[in-house]
Amino acid sequence: MASIERRDDRPERRWQDKLWVMGLMALAIGVVTRMALNGFSGWLSALVSAALMSCYVVWLVRRRRHHDARTTGTAPDDVPAMERQILKGAPPPEEPGRRRAMAALVDSRQQRLRRNRWWALPLLAVIFFGTAALWFASGAVATGGWMLAAAVVAMTWMVWYHFHYDRRLTQMRRRLQG
Repeated sequence: MASIERRDDRPERRWQDKLWVMGLMALAIGVVTRMALNGFSGWLSALVSAALMSCYVVWLVRRRRHHDARTTGTAPDDVPAMERQILKGAPPPEEPGRRRAMAALVDSRQQRLRRNRWWALPLLAVIFFGTAALWFASGAVATGGWMLAAAVVAMTWMVWYHFHYDRRLTQMRRRLQG
């Protein structure tokens, strides 16, 4: 198994962190989803719309990485590795500059997470459960039931992940301070 540290004391970049990999994954997921919903006859429109969606996803990820890099004072390619360290509960970096960058990333993420907490999760709940309610109201009970089950699963996962990520950020903040 390869070491997670590089020679210059920066965490190793993984192939999943590369923008072209994310773009190809978004393209593949988009094409498969569109063809599953619309059939194989619309493969060209599925490919075009998925390509546009994957370009948008790559643009959003790139924009977020550059913003985080400016906030933390690191390279954009180092941000995913720092996030992975936070999520794994890894020990904080030893070098003072890397510690400051990690602390800045933790502060930025916690601020964003807590600032949007009051509206994001309730809005997603309204969207998911409202869609199920609309299916029930239109008389499509089976589709409404499936949508309700999907809404419960999705909202449970989102709330769990939200609090899990917040807890990991708090733990990293404590390790960086003490």
